Amino acid sequence: MKDKKNNKNSIRRFLPYFSPYKHVLSLDLLLAALTTVCELVFPMIFRFLTNTGLNNTKELTINLIGKLGFLYLLLRLVEILAQYYMQNIGHVMGARIEKDMRRDLFEHLQTLDDNFYNHTKVGSIMARITSDLFDITEFSHHCPEEFFIGFIKIVISFIILIRTNIVLTLIIYILIFLMIILSTSFRKKLKRSFMDQRAHIGELNSSIEDSLLGVRVVKSFANEDLEREKFEKDNNEFLNIKKRTYKYMAGFHSVNRIFDALMNLTVIVLGGYLMYKGKIEAGDLVLYVLYVTTLLNTVRRIVEFTEQFQRGITGIERFFEIMDEKPNIKNKENAEILKDPKGDIELKNVSFSYSDSSELVLDNISLKVEAGESVAIVGPSGGGKTTICNLIPRFYDVTGGAILIDGKDVRDLDLKSLRENIGMVQQDVYLFSGTVYENIEYGKPGSSKKEIEEAAKLAGCYDFIMELEDGFNTNVGQRGIRLSGGQKQRISIARVFLKNPPILILDEATSALDNTSEKIIQKSIEILAQDRTTITIAHRLSTIRNASKIIVLTEDGIVESGSHNYLMNKNGVYRKLYDMGNSSIDTMEYLL
Repeated sequence: MKDKKNNKNSIRRFLPYFSPYKHVLSLDLLLAALTTVCELVFPMIFRFLTNTGLNNTKELTINLIGKLGFLYLLLRLVEILAQYYMQNIGHVMGARIEKDMRRDLFEHLQTLDDNFYNHTKVGSIMARITSDLFDITEFSHHCPEEFFIGFIKIVISFIILIRTNIVLTLIIYILIFLMIILSTSFRKKLKRSFMDQRAHIGELNSSIEDSLLGVRVVKSFANEDLEREKFEKDNNEFLNIKKRTYKYMAGFHSVNRIFDALMNLTVIVLGGYLMYKGKIEAGDLVLYVLYVTTLLNTVRRIVEFTEQFQRGITGIERFFEIMDEKPNIKNKENAEILKDPKGDIELKNVSFSYSDSSELVLDNISLKVEAGESVAIVGPSGGGKTTICNLIPRFYDVTGGAILIDGKDVRDLDLKSLRENIGMVQQDVYLFSGTVYENIEYGKPGSSKKEIEEAAKLAGCYDFIMELEDGFNTNVGQRGIRLSGGQKQRISIARVFLKNPPILILDEATSALDNTSEKIIQKSIEILAQDRTTITIAHRLSTIRNASKIIVLTEDGIVESGSHNYLMNKNGVYRKLYDMGNSSIDTMEYLL
């Protein structure tokens, strides 16, 4: 009962996608009705021909046979043309609905925040965007057609047959009713199985994606056998789910076969007996044979379509599962557009914990960064440095307190305008599959070639780009795999140069660079940081000596604050970190 209610709810929510194509759908169903009528007329032509030949031989003329043949030829021609339209335009309608749903799903995914992606595997999302939506395409086209055609055939056949012989017709339709009832008993099992199948293919995709993207790590640890074992386990589990699916499907088809035999047996035995008693004519028995064959094919198509129906419903449910995900980070009503900010940033008693944890990452942190000021945050891993960077552009919202830009709470600002005014270079560099030019242009779409080249020069990556095989047109590969870590880092910095925002957040911006590259980038960053607010997260303390203020952040909060010279003279935590040279994460955790 619950499944039936869920199916109705899913279909109700899906129906609006038909709205732009209601005229196409109406014509499609009209032609479906036309093809059905053409198919149902043939048995009546054959009955008339048979009865005429047996009872009124004189009336069976060449002229009559020619007319019947012409009528049948005309009906077949109409049916072929209608079927062509249904197969062509009808399928295109389904593909357009798929395109609309994929568009809506992609747009919705863009609105979801980090919390969703932290708990959802990319492979699972990809399965919903691709294979699930393909099943919905087939469902959206065939579902209205199949049920509409099936309804017409069953109703019209009943009207014609009941006028021929009540008893035989009722027995056949009782068998059809029982066939449908027993077949639907497999429906719930099939649905659950298809849901499991869809869910697991997402898991399998994620497993494959992880293994292939991390293939260098796999090879470096010689763990190919381990990856094979993990894959084999997931692959076998998927096989077991499919085995269960095919078991239910086999039962499904066995029921069809049994009732197929029962209905044909009824026509042979009871129909033969009625003809023996003179209750029906030979042509009527032929009519029953042909209509029973038509009805069996119709019910079989509907029953077999249940597989596609369940795939489609499952796809629709999984589609709406994501569409029902609500972003935690969204604009307030009448959110204020952030225009030409000076760049004052203030953290007022900020506390933060992730939604799946009660442990506070930040606890009552207060910090003020003046416009144009360069502030560096250092400290051990887990102290909340990167969290602060993520809170300013509202990748997450504070649990307590507030973050202000120019005195305005970031939660009151329009998200797009807020993030347009913040440039970020993160520790985990991500380059899109495409050319170097396209990856830099991403910082400010539509920029001129001159602007992009200038950004590359400022970021210190112009020379190595020109040494690449195709220069700026060199394809970087998926996630920039064809470039070194340092090259990727410098291109990501060039993107921020191109964006030219008033607020900069540099989260380990030079962590992947060698000493030579680091010096080049450091000079570029110093140029970029002039007259704009800059917050830098750094483990290499040598890179932030010139910061106007250095914040030492630990699990206990802000323990020290001041310039490099002030903190060195204080001889506290910062001095210990600095004296350790490179100040790696492990060293900081050891000391603190």
